[in-house]
Amino acid sequence: MIAGWWLVIVALGGMLLGAGASAAMLGRRARSREAELVHLETRLQRRADQVNALSHELRTPISMIKGALDLLREGTPGPLTPAQERFLQVAGHQCTQVIALCESLLIQAKIEAGLFTPRLEKLDVCVVVRDVVAAMRSLCEQRGQRITLDTPQVMPWIPGDPMLLTQALTNLLSNASRFTTPGGSIDVRVMVIDTGAAIYVTDDGAGMTRTERERLFQRFATGRPLADGTGLGLVITKTIVELHGGEIMVHTASTRGTTFLLTLPGQS
Repeated sequence: MIAGWWLVIVALGGMLLGAGASAAMLGRRARSREAELVHLETRLQRRADQVNALSHELRTPISMIKGALDLLREGTPGPLTPAQERFLQVAGHQCTQVIALCESLLIQAKIEAGLFTPRLEKLDVCVVVRDVVAAMRSLCEQRGQRITLDTPQVMPWIPGDPMLLTQALTNLLSNASRFTTPGGSIDVRVMVIDTGAAIYVTDDGAGMTRTERERLFQRFATGRPLADGTGLGLVITKTIVELHGGEIMVHTASTRGTTFLLTLPGQS
């Protein structure tokens, strides 16, 4: 009888020792994971700081160059020949592209570091879309493109960050204009859906092949091999939409244009 009890005690002791060893192992793993997370957060923060510094160092001289180019185009130092005007226009456009790239890199770095979170407020999506379309009209007119807007008369309030949504929509419309030929059209539509709001941006450009579609939301990948742009705009747009709890979908076919669909959830 005593031997039986000893066997039970030994078995219980083994189980306790095994449980203790398992707990100790789990504790070590938890501490290791926590240390890895801290290290990762530190690296992301350092990367965001580096991109911020680089962005500032690039934007300042480029902005000064663009300012000088604008003065030249205004004819302040003296009249320009048609050829000089064309050269200055190209140089000014490239400066604008570099400044936009700096902004995109900064936003993406902040998002990855968890430093860029939406400040939600009740907003009318139609107002945000109208403002973006109005800001894009001059660019579309320069390219001979027509942009149309269709919005519902009544729109429910949507929780969103107006600055971030403006950035996302500007990226989409800029992308649509980039791939729409001169004389083409861009159609923007806002609709009320069961889950909230939907925004459609449709262009009648060249569309995309399946391979190009698969690379669409990759950094530094554009819809065309030699296309203007870096592909960061669509990556940022997708991130912004997902930060709002929404989705972004694409319908495209080669030579048949492209439609981007954004969905944003309504108030819960």
